[in-house]
Amino acid sequence: MGRRARDRRRQQQQRQERGGGGGGDQAGWAGGYPEIVKENELFERYYRELGIVPAGEWGDFMAALREPLPATLRITGYRSHAKEILHCLKEKYFKELQDLEVDGQKVEMPQSLSWYPEELAWHTNLSRKILRKSPQLEKFHQFLVSETECGNISRQEAVSMIPPLLLNVNPHHKILDMCAAPGSKTAQLIEMLHADMDVPFPKGFVIANDVDNKRCYLLVHQAKRLNSPCIMVVNHDASSIPNLQIDVDGRKEVLFYDRILCDVPCSGDGTMRKNIDVWKKWTTQNSLQLHGLQLRIATRGVEQLAEGGRMVYSTCSLNPIENEAVIASLLEKSQGALELADVSSELPGLKRMPGITKWKVMLKDGQWFEEWKDVPSNRQTQIRPTMFPIKDEEKLKAMNLERCLRILPHHQNTGGFFVAVLIKKSPMPWNKRQPKVHQKLPQRTGETEVTAANSDNGSECITEEPTLAEESKKAQELQNSDTEQSKKEGVCGPPPSKKMKLFGFKEDPFVFLPEDDPLFLPIQKFYALDPSFPKMNLLTRTQEGKKRQLYMVSKELRNVLLNNSEKMKVINTGIKVWSRNSDGEQFGCAFRLAQEGIYTLYPFIHARIINVCIEDVKILLTQENPFLSKFSSETQKKVKDMAMGSIVLKYDPDPEKPDDLQCPIVLCGWQGKTSLRAFVPKNERLHYLRMMGVEVFKAKRKEEESESKTEEEVQHRLAQTEEGMDVEDKEHDLVTKMEAEIGEESSHSPVESSAMEIENKIEDLEQSSKNANSHVSQESKDTDTSNVKG
Repeated sequence: MGRRARDRRRQQQQRQERGGGGGGDQAGWAGGYPEIVKENELFERYYRELGIVPAGEWGDFMAALREPLPATLRITGYRSHAKEILHCLKEKYFKELQDLEVDGQKVEMPQSLSWYPEELAWHTNLSRKILRKSPQLEKFHQFLVSETECGNISRQEAVSMIPPLLLNVNPHHKILDMCAAPGSKTAQLIEMLHADMDVPFPKGFVIANDVDNKRCYLLVHQAKRLNSPCIMVVNHDASSIPNLQIDVDGRKEVLFYDRILCDVPCSGDGTMRKNIDVWKKWTTQNSLQLHGLQLRIATRGVEQLAEGGRMVYSTCSLNPIENEAVIASLLEKSQGALELADVSSELPGLKRMPGITKWKVMLKDGQWFEEWKDVPSNRQTQIRPTMFPIKDEEKLKAMNLERCLRILPHHQNTGGFFVAVLIKKSPMPWNKRQPKVHQKLPQRTGETEVTAANSDNGSECITEEPTLAEESKKAQELQNSDTEQSKKEGVCGPPPSKKMKLFGFKEDPFVFLPEDDPLFLPIQKFYALDPSFPKMNLLTRTQEGKKRQLYMVSKELRNVLLNNSEKMKVINTGIKVWSRNSDGEQFGCAFRLAQEGIYTLYPFIHARIINVCIEDVKILLTQENPFLSKFSSETQKKVKDMAMGSIVLKYDPDPEKPDDLQCPIVLCGWQGKTSLRAFVPKNERLHYLRMMGVEVFKAKRKEEESESKTEEEVQHRLAQTEEGMDVEDKEHDLVTKMEAEIGEESSHSPVESSAMEIENKIEDLEQSSKNANSHVSQESKDTDTSNVKG
């Protein structure tokens, strides 16, 4: 413990030194980095020779790379109040920045990204140091902190937003995010699934994978802010992620994804503007070492893609060895099964360069090679045939490599990026029977059996599901045969899969509630749940003892979980919908509603709903335990005949009062004998108050903290103590611990650290609320990590 504390102190001192170094006020505007030499002769020589930058633009290109990267933020698109947040930003906070000067310099107004839909993405040159130099900027800073922790705003590099947009996701799509951590792109995918907020359970889902066990918890932390029942986080090597199965009308069929995001680990030379170390560490060796891994991951992705499906391959590198070479090799091996999509008409306003068709390979000593036959035998372990462009002109033309996108930093003041959109037209040639594989589910009597069946079209079916050991053995045999064949032909065959490895923490089980579980009946009666409520989708994280929390997943994710428990390592899935309350049984139900799942539950609840006016909402969010007499007479009448316990508080906007908040709000609450209170996390409180035009200042919060605690608050604190630590506590503790261990960067891949890193230091709205919020939801803290791969 002492060592970790010392490490944290040392990291804080280093950040402070960086923040104060180099050039006084100008350093603050440049993001607070100390002066370093942003030069790399090999980098300039390499990219000049490749000609990826248009003639006459090299100076602008290098000048842009030496400038700090603007901070960008994205308003969560699927929330019903996204428009309210945008209105609040534009009409309140941005207006306050007009004509504002800090140390004699005029503050630049944030600008929307012209190519991002509905003005939901913005960029600004404001650094953290500048944000703290004036009261107006500090309020803006705190607004960003609070909204980020609530999940209403995401800090994400501009170019990182492109791949999810080009996937063209619909709510019914089954999506795989192969290298997902820390999760900003995953969050975009979840938003797209929930495009229609009136549908609590979209038919689609996102399976977000990452090879790094620790980064999986950052991914969980990011995804949880969006409160979706359609997200599952798994921990596998993307190049050997297992085939999953689902039950389709009584048969087991292989799960193929409609959309796959393949944002692979890369050398990251497109991130030089924020990852300053790249300047001194850059070498062509990085790309040569990553090429094989990138090709294996991309190949595994297209294998699991459904026919007609779309996969986006992306990197934050400018290097064709990691980009066009991987795509060209994949297209060649697919023998026409894949094609590059023409996305030139998508994202109008985005400036892009077409993919290139000619490139050379360079070693770190500066030696060039134009063809595989020129590579000496002692270099053939470093350089592989797939790194070179295709020599057959007809084949090369048919690949349409110009349909790839390369984003150059100087064109729109962004980082460097590469994107390719692939469409699967037919099964991969080494997997021709893939879409037809299925098996019947037997009637289970005693031991489970797998029986063979013939499909209607006469194709063969597998007779039993191979075990993990058998799959690994087959993969090894394929690898050996492919390697021998490749040696004979002088080319690389389909990259073989590696044996799946499981590591990290052993996760608690996911246990679905049995249909006849007596636990559910009191809940159903107390909240008058609709008969259509999918109770089979409820699960817990314990097999023995009292069930403390109830979670919910969509029907489709339940199908995946039940049929693949031995195949995949699930880190997290589902949203919390009910929490056990130690004294709740005396009120007719031992479980109270959880705020994070209330928008999913609300359509099914027909009792214990209180409609409140906007003034009542303000009272609920600004006072800890207000007496009933403080509320409107209409609210008092509704509460009068209602039993004590957990309740739903619903606000519906009045179209005839356009100055009031114009989006609906659903809150979890508790009705006591003489009081009414809301169980809402502190940052969500601040969010709703800001949307209603109420600014909560620190002084006010400190004053409220000194208020006396009621007996009911004490009971809830005791309840929290009795409950102990559940799986979410473990995840939150790990995320906090990781701040000290990995800081702002990860060894998995180059990272994105926004220049506008927002510290998570807002004081509690009230101390007792802090305990209640911990009891209600575990989104009490956001890490200071805004890292994104590619």
